[in-house]
Amino acid sequence: MTHQKSSATHLGIGKVINWEQFDQGIKGSTALGYFKITVFEAGKIKVQASRFEEFEINPYSVIESPEFVTFSVKSDSKKIQLITGKIKAELILSSFQIRFLDLEGNLLNEDDSLGIAWIGTEVSCYKKVQPEEKFIGLGEKTGNLNRAGSAYTNWNTDYFAYGVNDDPLYMSIPFYIGIHQKGAYGIYLDNTHKTVFNFGASTNRFIYFSAEDGDMSYFFIYENTIPKIISSYTKLTGRMELPPLWSLGFQQCRYSYYPDSEVITLAKTFRDKDMPADVIYLDIHHMEEYKVFTFDGKKFPDPKRMIAELKAKGFKVVVIMDPGIKAKSDYLPYSEGKKKGLFVKYPDGEEYQGQVWPGWCAFPDFTAEKTRAWWAEKMAYYTEAGVDGFWTDMNEPASWGQFTPNLLEFSYEGEKVSHRKARNIYGMQMARSAQEGAVINNKDKRPFVLTRSGFAGIQRHAAAWTGDNVASEEHMLAGVRLVNSLGISGVAFSGYDVGGFAGESSKSLFARWMSIGAFAPLYRAHSMINSNDAEPWAFGEEVEEISRNYMKLRYQLLPTLYSKFFKASLDGLPVASSLAINYPLDPKIYQTAYQNQYLFCDSFMVAPVESTREIAKVYLPEGSWYFLYSDSFYPGNQEIYLDTPLNYLPVLVKGGSIFTMQSTVSHTQEQHNGILSLHLYKGEKENEFLHYEDDGESFDYQEMNYHKRNIRYSPSEMQLNLEEATGNFGSKFHSIRLYLHGFKTEVISVNGVMHATEKKDFAFLGKLTEFDPLPEHEHPFYQIKGLSVVEFKNSNQAIEITGLL
Repeated sequence: MTHQKSSATHLGIGKVINWEQFDQGIKGSTALGYFKITVFEAGKIKVQASRFEEFEINPYSVIESPEFVTFSVKSDSKKIQLITGKIKAELILSSFQIRFLDLEGNLLNEDDSLGIAWIGTEVSCYKKVQPEEKFIGLGEKTGNLNRAGSAYTNWNTDYFAYGVNDDPLYMSIPFYIGIHQKGAYGIYLDNTHKTVFNFGASTNRFIYFSAEDGDMSYFFIYENTIPKIISSYTKLTGRMELPPLWSLGFQQCRYSYYPDSEVITLAKTFRDKDMPADVIYLDIHHMEEYKVFTFDGKKFPDPKRMIAELKAKGFKVVVIMDPGIKAKSDYLPYSEGKKKGLFVKYPDGEEYQGQVWPGWCAFPDFTAEKTRAWWAEKMAYYTEAGVDGFWTDMNEPASWGQFTPNLLEFSYEGEKVSHRKARNIYGMQMARSAQEGAVINNKDKRPFVLTRSGFAGIQRHAAAWTGDNVASEEHMLAGVRLVNSLGISGVAFSGYDVGGFAGESSKSLFARWMSIGAFAPLYRAHSMINSNDAEPWAFGEEVEEISRNYMKLRYQLLPTLYSKFFKASLDGLPVASSLAINYPLDPKIYQTAYQNQYLFCDSFMVAPVESTREIAKVYLPEGSWYFLYSDSFYPGNQEIYLDTPLNYLPVLVKGGSIFTMQSTVSHTQEQHNGILSLHLYKGEKENEFLHYEDDGESFDYQEMNYHKRNIRYSPSEMQLNLEEATGNFGSKFHSIRLYLHGFKTEVISVNGVMHATEKKDFAFLGKLTEFDPLPEHEHPFYQIKGLSVVEFKNSNQAIEITGLL
């Protein structure tokens, strides 16, 4: 083997010199390095290439171990073939090019002739582009749904008021999906250094992904559908834990609410105005001199009493935690952390300090287990005060100057690495510390952690939000794409600052954003210091009523939303799903006019539109569709025009859909009326819905203390089956009220008992008050006239409903 010195020129990995089979794949050496190809599953293969015989490990992202699956190896003088039950990987011996094919011989992905190569320490993998290939995912990335023609950098960055096409942002997830006529695949680059993904920017020869240092280590994932690819990726890097129910309610934040009397007034106003909400955030002004693990004694003289008063009103409290520890000798977290050697250091052992809100700060090394354990202990201060959730901010890590020295050293679980390798996973490990601390200090309650920064696998530890956005129409729509992209990349629980953090939202913009946010996994409003009030009642009576309508709709949909979150915790699929997931080969969904559309909880197709638009052009993919508010029916595979008055966000329901609703409540701890509203939409294809309930806050569901049942719709048999419920938790619903959309049924059978349907008018949103008596200012109001309704007693036993015409 010939080893060449690092240089500024391209050095290919070279031809295969020798190779051998081992129990999980093949490994060997080349003219310039070493390689290992491991079969993780039948549809998942790991490719590693290094200049060194020992391969590097990322201890943070991958939690799956290789399965012992059956595979075969065939070889001749030109190539090695590694064949599993799903795919075939071919390695060309002369050039170390890898081709991936399905078992029918369809080419899925292949290396360019340049293959894997180095330029100095930078390692790259060059891939050919298949005809009309599209690329989606890559986590929190701006730009278009289809990444083709663009390049992106993964380097976690604090970027206040970022532009809608700016990159990089706060979070790095080096996973994408390639889609073309012969199939689809996923690639996850398992390297925490700064990486680049170039999907054809400034070149028409290839796409490539590269890391500034470390090994070329990537996973190739193949399944026959996009949802299965995402599920396979989240099996690899982990899935979201089921969050507490209250975290799915409306969350109100501001930089900052203080003193305590203002926080209490805020909570009281939500209740007085009948606007459902569950969470109030305390930003950095709750602290004494911005020091974490403190309360300001003047602004919050008795935080326990204040939090208890908020809890009595049905609110949970989330506090911000920044990583910077003020370098002040009489500040216990600093003196303690310094004594225990928990802070990031220079190579000569001197403590690193950077300037943030409290002034000059030391930074805990969250890549060390002892530091995470210490941080968890410190969090007891908040738990004892009654705090329910934790918001990890500034954890890229951010500091004034935005140029952390690369020579800083981090534990990296004992490996000792520089900032170049540790930066991208720093925020993820802080979120992990917060999650672990929340559980240690409150063992009976599920944690809620919200993070700004993260890396592949962050979904195991926290929800994510898209950082310091701007109050503008384009940012509102960009936020939708960011959340959809995060969903493609394994992060099912994410959202944006409704209303915009930087700048001032107009009345119409805030109203539209509140309606879109109601159909986001995380529903949180946030605003900037020295800005106008930005609560849902701060924009006048009309906006207040529009906001109230969508907040109430959100709470009525909680049975559907919670059930979807439970399902996402099992399969890793997104709550807000880009149309590319279900309709990947439909070219129209990638057009800029339609790329913002998405499915929410599998049933609702949301078509986000600017608040300034009076008419929207909406694309309907294959199938059948119903306008949510009126039940107007539309066949799929067409473009339609919809009026978009400010009080009606364009939302359509997919034919065959099943979803559930409850009565309106002020917060998630308030009891509903006990009637589960079950909505069924006539369609051509079979469908199913998983209904799920538990206590909403404890870990008891892990011991089967839940209520779970599948609901199946069969158009061909004209029936709806509610399978026997499983679990030891009694349903909170004593009755089921079935709404039949698009059916002509007048009589149905429920377990053999005939029921005549009632005809009732139904509205998903309340009618707005006409504040201005002038006729031209009247607001439209949609009702579904004469909707067929049947009510019957709920039971754990199977319920068969037939006669659905």
